[in-house]
Amino acid sequence: MCWNFPTTLKHTFPSPWLELEKTLAVRDVALLSLKDIWQNTPPNWVGSDPCGKGWEGIGCTNSRVTSIMLSSVGLTGQLSGDLELLTELQTLDLSYNKGLTGPIPRSIGNMKKLLNLILVGCSFSGPIPDTIGSLPQLLYLSLNSNYFSGQIPPSIGNLTSLLWLDLTDNQLKGPIPISDGNTPGLDMLLNARHFHLGQNNLSGTIPPRLFSSEMLLIHVLLDGNQLNGSIPSTLGLVQALEVLRIDGNALSGPVPSNFNNLTNLNQMYLSNNKLTGPLPDLSGMNRLSYVDISNNTFDGSDAPPWFPTVQSLTTLKMENTQLQGQFPVALFSLPLLQTVVLKKNQLNGSLVINPTHSNQLKLIDLQFNSISGLEGKEAYNGTLKLEDNPICGLTGDLNNYCTVSFSSASYSTQNVDCDPVPCSSDQNSSPNCTCAYPYTGTLSFEAVSFSDLGNNTYYKILEYSLMQSFNYYQLPVDSVSLTLSNSTTTSSEYLEMKLKVFPLGQVSFNRTGISSIGFMLSNQTFKPPPPFGPYYFIGDQYEKYTESKKSSRSSIVIEVVVGGSILLLVILLAGVYVLYTKKRAERAIEHTSHFSAQLDQSSRGGGVIKVKGVGWFSLKELEKYSNHFSVANEIGSGGYGKVYRGSLPTGELIAIKQAKKESKQGKLEFKTEIELLSRVHHKNLVSLLGFCFKKGEQILVYEYVLNGSLKDSLSGLHGSRILHDPSVD
Repeated sequence: MCWNFPTTLKHTFPSPWLELEKTLAVRDVALLSLKDIWQNTPPNWVGSDPCGKGWEGIGCTNSRVTSIMLSSVGLTGQLSGDLELLTELQTLDLSYNKGLTGPIPRSIGNMKKLLNLILVGCSFSGPIPDTIGSLPQLLYLSLNSNYFSGQIPPSIGNLTSLLWLDLTDNQLKGPIPISDGNTPGLDMLLNARHFHLGQNNLSGTIPPRLFSSEMLLIHVLLDGNQLNGSIPSTLGLVQALEVLRIDGNALSGPVPSNFNNLTNLNQMYLSNNKLTGPLPDLSGMNRLSYVDISNNTFDGSDAPPWFPTVQSLTTLKMENTQLQGQFPVALFSLPLLQTVVLKKNQLNGSLVINPTHSNQLKLIDLQFNSISGLEGKEAYNGTLKLEDNPICGLTGDLNNYCTVSFSSASYSTQNVDCDPVPCSSDQNSSPNCTCAYPYTGTLSFEAVSFSDLGNNTYYKILEYSLMQSFNYYQLPVDSVSLTLSNSTTTSSEYLEMKLKVFPLGQVSFNRTGISSIGFMLSNQTFKPPPPFGPYYFIGDQYEKYTESKKSSRSSIVIEVVVGGSILLLVILLAGVYVLYTKKRAERAIEHTSHFSAQLDQSSRGGGVIKVKGVGWFSLKELEKYSNHFSVANEIGSGGYGKVYRGSLPTGELIAIKQAKKESKQGKLEFKTEIELLSRVHHKNLVSLLGFCFKKGEQILVYEYVLNGSLKDSLSGLHGSRILHDPSVD
């Protein structure tokens, strides 16, 4: 779009008009550049006015583009250097578009107002540009699950406002950068809560100066790299730390003696390194639930005294850690214990399972030890693995314990009190037994506080938590479905679950719905329940609304040929529509005549409702739109009555406010409310769309508005609210 003002006007008012024209032209150049180099852009990206025409995925404030959010829409192409022209951009989320390739342009550093840079699960490659450290307001930097290479730019240390840094699952190499007086480093990120740097090729040591007592980190994930040297004792200074993963490296030396200062630590993974010295002292770490220090070369020792003291422990894995002596029977008394894996050690004597063992204990794995006896097996009905122990050479009923066995767990969301319905081959049946096209993807949990994968309660809690979040942010979600195919986690020991999100009241989502759900999961607005730790989501491309790949020339020809026919059809339909609206108006007058007559009796000024832009709804229509005012659609209540979520045939969501029969306001007050609300228009007030007065009902119909924080996030209206603070984890 280009505004051409008269020359005399430009000379008369040079500054504001020229600046406005320049701003709009620059904005249009940037987005038109993206439109030219990207394929599969939304079909309403037509014309040259993205803000005025409401381009899908584009959020604007005062005709300035403040957000671009296009998750899982199948975009292909590269990022344009013209992005820098969007100087007001606050959020850029292009997650889950595997067709997006190439590097991040260096000009990204000129987008000084950027708060959220989220490019999860794409195919970007090349080095991360050092200019990314020139974004002074950046809060959220998530580039995980791409093909970025080279080193972590030291300039990231300049992002002093950064809360979340996620570079997981790339091909990054080299050392972890720290400052040296002239060059910045990650040690300068004192406000950061998350360092997610796992599954790369990082090398060198973990620098002692990376950590300090001033840091607020709650997640440090460095797993699956090539780090060597010792664990720095400064890590013990980060008192807020909740999850630590440094497994799968080549770390050596002893575990620092001050590790038990980490009293908030919940999950600790030190496995598959070359650690030596005494077993770590974990006494006093009363919040520990998951400990894995397997496959290290610690000094040979008996079971440490802290074993029975960590009362919150659910999982203890110490495979191949040179444990020796008698099995510590007191370990079984821990009330929350689910899994004990102590195989490939030198434990001996008899294994005694007391009747007082934890009722949650599901697995005892003592393969490849020197266990010679077993007592109390009748009191235990979980899985016991004793292969390659002397006891397996004895006669007796031990076959179940001494034969190699493989256990697996699976889970799939069950239907909610309904019978499944047959669906077409490309649709799925939801838990509420409706056929639809769900949005699908994979949830990968990088740490969890449980190991009993056969306990379905955890997954039901997760489903409930997801639905609570979707409902809280008023997203058009009917239900969710989770699937766990087996009990084995990935090679990185991440727990993966398939997620399906079903649309509400329709067969499929529109692009806004998909982008809203994608943004909620990509920027970690969704907080999983406590048994589940840090996660990331990789969404699949949503195929339902993928457009056909016709050339623009063909589209123009078709438009020209069909245009005339459409014009004739519109003229014919216009006549039909006039007749229809006339009859509908007559019906509305008929239905409200009784209402008006009663109002006339109580109001000298007359009772006719004088409204503009407010429609009349029949009770039958509103019952249909709200699923017969079902409890599932109820979103609020008060002294006046209840509010229900509804869906128009067009897919637009509405809020239906139904008065209580026992506490209806007077008819005059109801009339007054309709007339007043129809005249009030403000950006912070919802608009009245219509009303219903029939069979004694007093119902108002409003526009359906998202809760503040997510709506603001999606529209980019308030930068400070775009990012849900990850510190509340």
